Order: sequence, then structure tokens, then C-alpha cells
Amino acid sequence: MFNRRRFLQSLSSLPIVGGFVRLGTAASAKRDYFKELGVHPFINAAGTYTTLTASLMEPEAVAAIEYASKTFVRLNELHDAVGKRIAAMTGAEAAMVSSGAAGALTAGTAACVAGSNPEFIRRLPDITGMKSEVIILKSHRYGYDHAVRNCGIRMVEVENKEALESAVNEKTAMMLFFNAADPIGITAQEFADLGKKHKVPTFNDAAADALPIENLSKYLKMGFDLVTFSGGKGIRGPQSAGLLLGRKDLIAAARLNSSPYSDSLGRGLKVNKEEMLGMMVALERYVKRDHAADWREWEKRVKLIADSVQTAKGVKTETWIPPIANHVPHLKLTWHEADLKLSYADAARRMREGEPSIEVVPGTAESLNIGVWMLQPGEAEIVAKRLREVLKG
Repeated sequence: MFNRRRFLQSLSSLPIVGGFVRLGTAASAKRDYFKELGVHPFINAAGTYTTLTASLMEPEAVAAIEYASKTFVRLNELHDAVGKRIAAMTGAEAAMVSSGAAGALTAGTAACVAGSNPEFIRRLPDITGMKSEVIILKSHRYGYDHAVRNCGIRMVEVENKEALESAVNEKTAMMLFFNAADPIGITAQEFADLGKKHKVPTFNDAAADALPIENLSKYLKMGFDLVTFSGGKGIRGPQSAGLLLGRKDLIAAARLNSSPYSDSLGRGLKVNKEEMLGMMVALERYVKRDHAADWREWEKRVKLIADSVQTAKGVKTETWIPPIANHVPHLKLTWHEADLKLSYADAARRMREGEPSIEVVPGTAESLNIGVWMLQPGEAEIVAKRLREVLKG
């Protein structure tokens, strides 16, 4: 028989956190989940790549996620409040937390195609009777434009300014710009200006480009109607969250084309209350950071690792800063593969297969590149030691 008094007495012996009983805390704290699962952690000398789980969240963001996990709120009320706070921090007319930058691409495109029309929202990706074309520079086609095409639109490729202007017609719903490809074909400013000239919404995918911090407002000031940034890269929020910034009417329409609205194309692109709050707090932390101090620390790490391989025969080092995406100091190493009897791919493999495992920047065939901005305290020294062993081995 259930004994209410005995039950309440048993609860009194359990730890209380934030007004709620915390069950199993001690046991959970001792579990090594990755070890249980046979999943192998590594030192991230690559960067904020999705397949490498991007960045580590700020402690304040983790605390916000834990806070949000302990109570109920009305999701749209939170959406409104968080969006307002994010808009104020970025200088946007309006904002929303999306399911990553890819989710923002889908929600933003749906906003430009279906708008706030309930019938159109319900019918996507059937775009009968709607504007159905998105103009993009041929040099800007990329793996993520599937997040735009899933709205049912047709991509119209152009190669230059004149071709773009000729392509605009009554079917044009949006113009898409891939920020990391700038200035191939047309500069970002020229692209935004053309959108204004032809009264076509422009969308800048700046997912990996939150650094330098001025970028958070730079593209909006240029005149782009929508801009997205990844939440889990340089901002160090939840990897599954992102920011969609822009015109108030388009953000409102993007919301209607997304979760929690059930009969919408973006219903599956759910963002929970924990991610919303975690993303907001990560952005708060990001805008308050001493970015100059961060830069000095990254330069220090690059020098430390470069100095460690100065005695390696034929190895040259230089500081490399990508011009747009991941615009932070990296270390670039080059050597004659035949002389060293070591290819760049083999060097990366040895770094990965060593103990501890170290991932370097992937996909580089003409150099070995080390990203230092995701390294944790003390890890630059470990990377330096391991790299020295690989290059001398």
C-alpha cells in the first residue's frame, strides 16, 4: 500500500537543486559515457567543423540549458523574448533561434516563398502559385543549398552582375549569397544593393563568419534582408542552434514556417527551450568577450607549436588566417613530401591515430594546417610534442 508519509520522508534525504529533487546525481557524475560507448575523444586542433562536434559550449550556456531544463514555459513566449534580446545585441530588426544555420536557410527561404500565407505555408514544398526561383552565383553553389532547395524552389545560377539583373523576374523569391565565397563574382555589398534595386529579399549565409565580432551587424548594415550565423561555432552555443537575423516581417514569416507550428515545412527543425536560452546566453558571453585577448592567445599558441618543429628538416611554418570563414590565426606547415618521406595526409593520419588522438584541419592537400582556437589550456603543448614526433618519425 502506498504510504504518503513514508514517501515524503524518503524524499527529504535526497539533494535538492533549484527547488527540484535531483535523482542519481552522484552516480551520473562518475559515469564515463564516451568510454562506455566506445567513443574516442580527441584534441581539436582542427576547428569548428560539424563532423568534429564544432566548439565546446561556454559554461554560462551550459548553466542556462540546465536552468531551462527544470521548468515549463510557453514556447512562443520564450521565442519572442529571446528573439528580442538577440536582435538588440546584433542590431537586427528582428531575430530568432533556428536549428543551426541550415535550419535558418530553410526557415528564411520558406518565409520568402510562402510568407505568412496559411495556405502557402501548409502546401510547401508544393509552390504552385508562389514565387519559385532563387538566384545564386554559380561560384556560390555549395553543399548547404539543399536546405534552400527543400522548399521546392528552383536555383537560378548566374555568373556576374549583368546576368543577375537579367535573371530577376516575377518568379524570383530570393537572392542567396554564400559569404565564404565573397568576393567571387559579386561582392557582398554589390549583391545586397542589387536586391534593394530589384526589391528582392537577399539572404547571406554567414554561418562560419561570426568572427570578427563586427560581422554580427556588418551584413545587416550592408542591406541584407536575412543573415544566418551558426550557433555552435565561434559563438560557442549549442551546436544544434543558430541565429536568423533580419527584417521583422521575414522573421515573423520564418517563425510561422517553423516549429512549433505543426503543419509547416520546418516543423521538424525544432528548437527546444534549453537551446533557445543556451544560444542567447552564449551570444551574451560572446559580445562581452575580450576578443583582442583571444587573438593574442591564439597567436601565442601558433608560435609555441611552430617553434617546437623548427629543428624538423625542411619544414616551413607560417601563420595563416583564412580571409573570411574561421577568420582566426592557424599554423600552416609545408615540406617536400619526397624529402621527408611523409605526405600531408599521412601526417594527419598519424596525428589522429596517436595517443592522445589529435585532429588537424581536414581536407588540405598542399599543407598541414593546425587550428588553435578550439584548443583547451595545456593542449597546445601536447599538439607541439606530438607534431614534433610525427615530423621526425
